Amino acid sequence: MANNFDIVVIGGGPGGYIAAIRAAQLGFNVACIDAWKNKAGKPSLGGTCLNVGCIPSKALLQSSENYAQLQHDFADHGITVDGAKMDVPKMIARKDKIVDKLTAGVSFLFKKNKVTSLLGTGRLLKHEGELWQVEVKDGDKVEVVSATRVIIATGSSPRQIPGITVDNVNILDNEGALSLASTPARLGVIGAGVIGLEMGSVWRRLGSEVTILEAMPTFLGAADEALAKEAAKLFAKQGIQIATGVKLGKVSNGKKGVSVEYTDAKGEAQKAEFDKLIVAVGRVPNTVGLGAEEVGLKLNERGQVEIDDHWTTNLPNVYAIGDVVRGPMLAHKAMDEGVALAETLAGQKGHINFDTIPWVIYTNPEIAWVGKTEQQLKAEGVEYKAGRSTFGANGRALGLGHADGFVKVLADAKTDRVLGVHIIGPFASEMVAEAVMAMEFSAASEDIARIVHAHPSLSEVFHEAALAVDKRALHG
Repeated sequence: MANNFDIVVIGGGPGGYIAAIRAAQLGFNVACIDAWKNKAGKPSLGGTCLNVGCIPSKALLQSSENYAQLQHDFADHGITVDGAKMDVPKMIARKDKIVDKLTAGVSFLFKKNKVTSLLGTGRLLKHEGELWQVEVKDGDKVEVVSATRVIIATGSSPRQIPGITVDNVNILDNEGALSLASTPARLGVIGAGVIGLEMGSVWRRLGSEVTILEAMPTFLGAADEALAKEAAKLFAKQGIQIATGVKLGKVSNGKKGVSVEYTDAKGEAQKAEFDKLIVAVGRVPNTVGLGAEEVGLKLNERGQVEIDDHWTTNLPNVYAIGDVVRGPMLAHKAMDEGVALAETLAGQKGHINFDTIPWVIYTNPEIAWVGKTEQQLKAEGVEYKAGRSTFGANGRALGLGHADGFVKVLADAKTDRVLGVHIIGPFASEMVAEAVMAMEFSAASEDIARIVHAHPSLSEVFHEAALAVDKRALHG
């Protein structure tokens, strides 16, 4: 096998595998280095997202939501079932089957696009002449490949809390939380971010008593305040207990479970006992073992690879994308960076608009937003108008039995250009795409208001919110 490539990509997650495929489509001779293996010990491309992140979590969320609807919601439709049971091992097996199918799909795409797949971890060795020497290590097997250009797409790992050891038996990270053999009676979650809320939702629906402990004084601080307030209310209604402003103390892992001592927002000492504890306090970039210090690759104070606006590092012909660089740690952001960088290297005009990257939390109801929040606009002194419409008056939402939540549209007070859209409600993850499209094409709220939306559909709530910006909502 030839070991000299135009481009070597280190990391086979969403950013890495997409960068490799797009670069190959553009005529480059490409190799992608990735160390991930499945339970059978076979290569499993797709990184955290496909293996232990985005994809498996959504599979479990859907399974648990189906069970919850059967238990609580279907009776309203005239459907009653006695003796319904959840087979957790079968649910996990279904999740694993979906993961295997998609990771195998990436391998197929590599073969289709003639991308060479190299199993192992990648490390920058040295730059000789016009070529980079890159080590590929898989256990005792070591080989060196050369490349004109190197793309670092090594992703991120769960952030650890000093003094708390993740064993994925009682104290879990995202990987352990996705592979529980049974439903814990009492589940604790440290961190009320995306992972904490989604994993908490899965196991709450299956019968766990869920308590989420969040260090920040506010809930979902990155989201619009009105959206966060509505989410907190609905999660509390579902039985998920969320404590903010928490200061962690001693965490003890014993045979009978995990004991967590903490100080609450009022400064009062508390102690909670859990069967399982999920640690979900964010993620850190993967740069350990990359050879950064040896070759002089510049990292910032957060451990991210430093890049310019074109994903270029301080080293010649070395680039970086995805979770390992600045910006939101989102799979779709990494994918688009992979495409944009590959096209830039081919002499095209690769570009990403970071102002229109959507955020989604796949709870029930789903939460999604794009653009500025009200608090951001106020802080920046931007004059704006707001329009809001609820799902409670929407025929499609009522028919689905999911009528909680709302859509809020924020527009510039002078130009009417849409500055942000915030959604909490059914299929928010799908609805936000219209908002992204509108903002990418600099739409005004009036543009959205004058577009015909199908009736009955959930998208009508977005339409009504746009109408409400101009105080002419028709159904609210």
